[in-house]
Amino acid sequence: MLREYETRVVDGLRLSPSDVALCAGEGLATRLQVRELAHGRVEFSAGPCVGVVRLDACEVRVLPKYLGEDLDVLRMVEFAAGHGVPALDAARTVREGAAPHLRDLVALLVTEECERLLARGVRHDYVVVEDDLPTVRGRLLPDRQVLRHYGRLDRLACRYDEHDPDVLDNRLCAAAVDLAARTARSPAVRSRARRTAARFAAIATTEVGDLRTALAGLDYHRHNSHYMQAHHWAALLLSGGGIADLLAPGALASRAFLIDMNILFEAFCTQLLLEGSTGTEFTVRGQSRHGGVLHNERTGRSYAEVRPDVLVVGHVDGEPLRRPVDIKYKLYESRKLAAPDLYQASLYAHALALQPGGGVPTCVLLHPGAASTPRESVAVRSWDGATSARVRSVSLDLSSTLGALAGAERKRATAGVFQAVLG
Repeated sequence: MLREYETRVVDGLRLSPSDVALCAGEGLATRLQVRELAHGRVEFSAGPCVGVVRLDACEVRVLPKYLGEDLDVLRMVEFAAGHGVPALDAARTVREGAAPHLRDLVALLVTEECERLLARGVRHDYVVVEDDLPTVRGRLLPDRQVLRHYGRLDRLACRYDEHDPDVLDNRLCAAAVDLAARTARSPAVRSRARRTAARFAAIATTEVGDLRTALAGLDYHRHNSHYMQAHHWAALLLSGGGIADLLAPGALASRAFLIDMNILFEAFCTQLLLEGSTGTEFTVRGQSRHGGVLHNERTGRSYAEVRPDVLVVGHVDGEPLRRPVDIKYKLYESRKLAAPDLYQASLYAHALALQPGGGVPTCVLLHPGAASTPRESVAVRSWDGATSARVRSVSLDLSSTLGALAGAERKRATAGVFQAVLG
């Protein structure tokens, strides 16, 4: 067990060939570095990813550095997806003394959502079926009949619509709860998932196939909107913690489940600012593209895009304001702002910021930290001493913010973060 960005050496371990292959794979090597040393020792070096990796030699858990527990990570995931902060409580189903790891918690959430779908009744939809039947059903297929059953009247090639539960919505749930049943470490979670998986196996018999293709094919409407939560956790479990743009790209094997906190923190803060701007005249744009900032004078074209994490646009007393926000998952309580972060933020301030009344253009650097963390304000000066831009830091207390989001203070909490960014 170790925390983000921590390195630990364990004695008496020997990696199996499958462990070596898993650790050397591109999907895991960039998230958790595992190095065999002499005399039966293995060195584990964690990066910004939290979760669990199951090796034949041992199980490696990477805990969040700035949060209290794995449940808080899941609360961040749910809020970043725009679903609010659920009241997660592992103790209500997992009562084995040791706290369940992140992957088991996601498996538990998948199972619970699938149980709710079964209790409500799974969705049926019309699917096109082609089959050889003794009597005509639907539409007769003349070309197929001639090629396969020429001269026969006892086997007729037909195409018809079947009202069937074996649709993509249920296939995705079936695949996820089956994976939970096979791989959950907790006996309580595994037993519960097995019961649910057995019921879904009889409903959706077709495999889900390529995960990204399946997710791209989902279309929510009034008939299947209640599947969104189940699909959200199913996608997270099936992808090994790295689905879409919210989390680290690329799926891992079922033995690894890691969530990139850099990407999650950015998505979480973006959603905070979006909610905080509700009811105001400001617009919050995430990852907006600006191709005209860096210009290639030789070719006359854009040299590269500039994309701030967030750009707040609006008016103050009738005058325009543009406030770029650079989101960094770094703790600056006991050290100065890093020079590369200042360079990046100052570019955003110079190129994209606009202050009402002709004030100094400002970029905000939003990072995790205690509420008591002093806010830094760094001026960018030209050779003659004039201030041309400003970088201002704002710390976000993740634990207290998550607590407020789960209660009646949600609106006040999001508005407070938004006002802190506006300054």
